[in-house]
Amino acid sequence: MGALRSGAVLAFPTETTYGLGCDPRNREALDKIYRIKNRPADKSLPLVADSLEQVEQYFLTSDVERGLAAKHWPGPLSILLAPRPEFQKDFESIMRDGLVAVRASSHPFVRELTATYGFPLTATSANLSGQPACLSAAEVVEAFKDAEVRPDLIVDGGMLNPSEPSTLIKVGNDGSVTVLRQGAIKVS
Repeated sequence: MGALRSGAVLAFPTETTYGLGCDPRNREALDKIYRIKNRPADKSLPLVADSLEQVEQYFLTSDVERGLAAKHWPGPLSILLAPRPEFQKDFESIMRDGLVAVRASSHPFVRELTATYGFPLTATSANLSGQPACLSAAEVVEAFKDAEVRPDLIVDGGMLNPSEPSTLIKVGNDGSVTVLRQGAIKVS
């Protein structure tokens, strides 16, 4: 946990691909992720949490969002949520239009990490922007071997099975669900 608190960027397995994670409250760590991925700064970073309960500590949820989360979490469904007013400052660096993509991961390592850390972490795919996602620690090492900036720590969780990315949705004020990216979970 000390590495995360001091601004480290970790590469770790998730339920879909290896991801790059850091504490979203640490601007230097966030900047490092953007440099590692060579990702445009105007693209937001998603978060992973250990449970709906952890998400609801920091984010506002509607009945529709809670229902979808109860049905599909833990798992690869990301929901755009607004931070609770008292936590907006914690997420301001990754918010877009006042919202953050959040999911409760089904990967045991991610669940344990976020539960122990006590705060959601970023989890963008561990790859250079536009390149294929990494499915093993060895692929993460290979992807960044010539990069000027690399992850600080790589957690080897073995080889992941190829899968679709998380589905990304937004729930409107009227309760309507808009699928912004169709992925592993089909939402109707």
